[in-house]
Amino acid sequence: MARANDAVAAALEEYAELFAMAGGDAFRVRSYQKAAKAIAGFPEDIAATPVRNVPGVGAAIAGKVEEYLERGGFRQLDELRARIPEGVRRLTRIASLGPKKAVFLFQELGIDSPEALAEAIGQGRLRGVRGFGPKTEENLLRGIEQLEVASRRVHIGVAMELAERIIASLPAERIAYAGSLRRMRDTVGDVDILAVGPESLMEVFRAQPYVAEVIASGEKKTSVRTHEGLQVDLRLVPAESWGAAMQYFTGSKEHNVHLREIVVKRGWKLSEYGLFDGGRVIAAEHEEDVYRALGMAWIPPVLREDGGEIDAALRDGLPVLVTERDLRGDLHTHTDLTDGIASLEEMVAAAHARGHSYYAVTDHAPDLAMQRMTLDKALEQRERLRRLQEDYPDMRLLHGTELNIAPDGSVDWPAEVLAGFDVCVASVHSHFTQSREEMTRRFVTACENPHVHVIGHPTTRRIGRRPPVDADWDEVFRAAARTGTVMEIDSFPDRSDLPSDLVRLARHHGVRFSIDSDAHAVPHLDNQRFGVGVAQRAWLTAEDVVNTWPVERLLDLLRP
Repeated sequence: MARANDAVAAALEEYAELFAMAGGDAFRVRSYQKAAKAIAGFPEDIAATPVRNVPGVGAAIAGKVEEYLERGGFRQLDELRARIPEGVRRLTRIASLGPKKAVFLFQELGIDSPEALAEAIGQGRLRGVRGFGPKTEENLLRGIEQLEVASRRVHIGVAMELAERIIASLPAERIAYAGSLRRMRDTVGDVDILAVGPESLMEVFRAQPYVAEVIASGEKKTSVRTHEGLQVDLRLVPAESWGAAMQYFTGSKEHNVHLREIVVKRGWKLSEYGLFDGGRVIAAEHEEDVYRALGMAWIPPVLREDGGEIDAALRDGLPVLVTERDLRGDLHTHTDLTDGIASLEEMVAAAHARGHSYYAVTDHAPDLAMQRMTLDKALEQRERLRRLQEDYPDMRLLHGTELNIAPDGSVDWPAEVLAGFDVCVASVHSHFTQSREEMTRRFVTACENPHVHVIGHPTTRRIGRRPPVDADWDEVFRAAARTGTVMEIDSFPDRSDLPSDLVRLARHHGVRFSIDSDAHAVPHLDNQRFGVGVAQRAWLTAEDVVNTWPVERLLDLLRP
């Protein structure tokens, strides 16, 4: 069963946001944000653990968590939801519009949603209002447009957690998710679930606590909307048609259209019930049989975007895609020395339990001032890591750092300090609105730094919250290939960064990649599966990914 931690953490995050918008004390806001982070990263199920066992959760917050676990909410959250309309909360999702400005617009101008804000800008109602000049209006309109696009979809982490929770809740004979989630798209518009079982399964589905609204219901298909706002379609399919149904409902539409062109030329018919020659069933029960009957190898769902995969399958030219089993380590993780919530010892033990043969700790460098990192702290951590190494003779521990790429492309520490780290990940954490030329030069300069091994979460995007930076990626990737700088696929599901289209472009230029968890807590180490999905969608093999390499080969790459 799925853990309750994410739902509880989301409720506390929402309360912190609403409390801040209502003018609440900043210290208390931070305490709720920290508690949310601690609960999300707590390795045990919060519903089965005394809440006060979680570090950073005091008595007052614990009481709210216990009430939430009992009834799905708590009184103070309900009260704030009633005071601040949902539309006003959505205003804060607009890039460059914070809680204070959102509340000001609501209280002074009656603007209670992004749609109302767009209308007010069009009517000129913000002209002359302090802090809302022409440039701000332009940025707000762009942010509203981006929000509208993002609101139609959720990132894969949200969709996957929901799908796995639904599958665990239904007593079907056979059940699986299909659609864009099975293709590991970084965002998902709705969740398709196929099941073999009795019609009574629909009634069980409608009665589940994650269902907020039943959109439509029948004997073979039920559509609901969950409390996350996501539509879920459950379809009952005949056991003998399972493979054809999985192929049909996995998509993509473009892939299926191309496939049907081949089918029609043979005089056959392909549907969710099977591949037919007149009344004769050629293939239906197994998805592999459908592809085999058409003269091709089974095509992994991640490749089914009509991007050349059908032609490659027909000539037996599909790549052997990198898998999670191929990964030997993780080159980007954090501890509670900076913004992680687990100790060094806990993170190392969890990495060892995953079977890693090497593991890098890369806490933030000092230019990210809020983390209060110093060289003394870094050196003390290095010594702790050296002592820990004795307890893990079969896993190589690497001491690293996540550097901050400044607007001019420079990084935090001087060369003599950087030379002491095993691995240096360099990332952009600020000044996201630089011009295309400035941002390109910024990345190229970082790549040219001989001590920078990996560019972390390169586009800096946060799905649904922050758009990617603007850069000439061809030029950046040419520089990375020339300098041997690795591009990261950050596996955090709200990043999925690099996205698969840019991974393919970078691979074209000869760039290597690392699939990293960017873990800030023990459960985040599991995020690598999402990064593998991105890599597979980009047709990467294990050879393309440096953290599939044996440790000595990796160290040769990292050495100056």
